[in-house]
Amino acid sequence: MANILVCDDDHEIVDAIEIYLEQEGFKVYKAYDGIEALDILKDTDIQLLVIDVMMPRLDGIHAIMKIRESSSIPIIVLSAKTEDPDKILGLNVGADDYIAKPFNPLELVARVKSQLRRYTKLGNIPEETSAIYSVGGLIMNDDTKEVTVDDEPVKLTPIEYNILLLLVKNQGRVFSIDQIYEKIWNEQAIGADNTVAVHIRHIREKIEINPREPRYLKVVWGVGYKVDKI
Repeated sequence: MANILVCDDDHEIVDAIEIYLEQEGFKVYKAYDGIEALDILKDTDIQLLVIDVMMPRLDGIHAIMKIRESSSIPIIVLSAKTEDPDKILGLNVGADDYIAKPFNPLELVARVKSQLRRYTKLGNIPEETSAIYSVGGLIMNDDTKEVTVDDEPVKLTPIEYNILLLLVKNQGRVFSIDQIYEKIWNEQAIGADNTVAVHIRHIREKIEINPREPRYLKVVWGVGYKVDKI
């Protein structure tokens, strides 16, 4: 089973999450601030991180920013804050999912499993047949999960990769925000607008020369997003 790192300055919350995850067979590592989390990540093969926002020494937001410099592991943000700006901030710096305190432990376990399934799909296990998708200078190799733009490698998180692959495989088709959310997150789209928009912006920043004038990933105002055939 996967190694999960849980980071929160509230020891009781960490212990409670550990109990539920270990019941599912996961190996749980514990940290109580961002610095401890970074130290564990350096020395341990961690497949997913659950991290709180507000912590001493190094908070969750700055820890995620540091992690994203070198790793694309799934990250689920915990926070007592329920306002949209706080949710967006976590997604902006590279988190894949967000759950507000107080939370149902079973929901957290379900989200952990969901993120791990997506991450596993991005492993280097080749498919039986080649699956290379391209549009203009953008190439996605779904065998190796490599993305290049004009022969330059692009590093995407699992969520970003899956969104882009959905659009590239369906060039010319417009997907609404709800359709994207339900296909990628595999759950009903309730209040998904900001979540999808943040990931779309991140993708654009990585694949477009000028994100304000995108060549590949385009918005159809009032409808959704698409990747045009070039």
